Amino acid sequence: MNDWRQLYPFKSYEIMIRHLRMHYLDEGEGEVLLLLHGNPTWSFYWRNIISGLRDKYRLIVPDHIGCGFSEKPSRREYPFTLRRRVEDILELVEKLDLRNITLLAHDWGGAIGMGAAVFRPERFSRFILCNTAAFRFPGCPGRIALCRIPVFGDVAVKGFNVFARAAIKMAVMKKERMDSVTRAGLLAPYDSWNHRLAVHEFVRDIPFRPGQRSYDTLVEIEHGLKKLNSRPVCLIWGNDWCFTPKFMERFQEYFPVAEPHFFPDAGHYIVEDKYEQMIPIIDDFMQRFPLSV
Repeated sequence: MNDWRQLYPFKSYEIMIRHLRMHYLDEGEGEVLLLLHGNPTWSFYWRNIISGLRDKYRLIVPDHIGCGFSEKPSRREYPFTLRRRVEDILELVEKLDLRNITLLAHDWGGAIGMGAAVFRPERFSRFILCNTAAFRFPGCPGRIALCRIPVFGDVAVKGFNVFARAAIKMAVMKKERMDSVTRAGLLAPYDSWNHRLAVHEFVRDIPFRPGQRSYDTLVEIEHGLKKLNSRPVCLIWGNDWCFTPKFMERFQEYFPVAEPHFFPDAGHYIVEDKYEQMIPIIDDFMQRFPLSV
């Protein structure tokens, strides 16, 4: 097998979010799982989770605007901010009329998805968070900081695709999982300077201090987490160099009854390393915390 599309045998759907086309997957029936990817991944990242759970649940798996098979607008057409991405997901939720959502989020998907839940808590019932954050955090890993340097970052990320290419080497511990076909699938949508804009904008949008464009939105989401602390929460974490285990501990401060699952032999792309273990954990969590309505 040398075609990554064989790893992604799902029917594509599209929906207009404001004036832009969002691509998403809609697999299975039953209780809704909303799967939100981070940067520089796309819905392909969730392929094994989708295949493992679609016989029991309905999985909605969007590509954020500028990512995957969604439309790739310019900076003039789209602001690439955390608030706008939260609004995108809320519009998707409203248009598909998704209710009693269980959020499954990784990386940027955590801030975006928890933001959506903070702003529309009546739509969300459970949370499964993997190597992510939805609060302020100090410092920036050096390899990410390099990609934020003006001009250099543009050329490195958009010209040479270094952010996505570095991730396929540094984000997994089971190197055999990152074979040539998987690498091709993860990189497929990011095949040109313009198609890598969202990857770079996600890097640029990380808010570390007041005055940065998404700082106030992140603070609002962080403060709103207390609205959700009665909901069931499952934390599935790898030994991540970016979202370190300290991020999991921080989530446990917001959600003291959260169920932690730590895998020291998994990296940032925990789904690539541990999807076989994650599928039963997710299913068990869903079964033990049935919907109240």
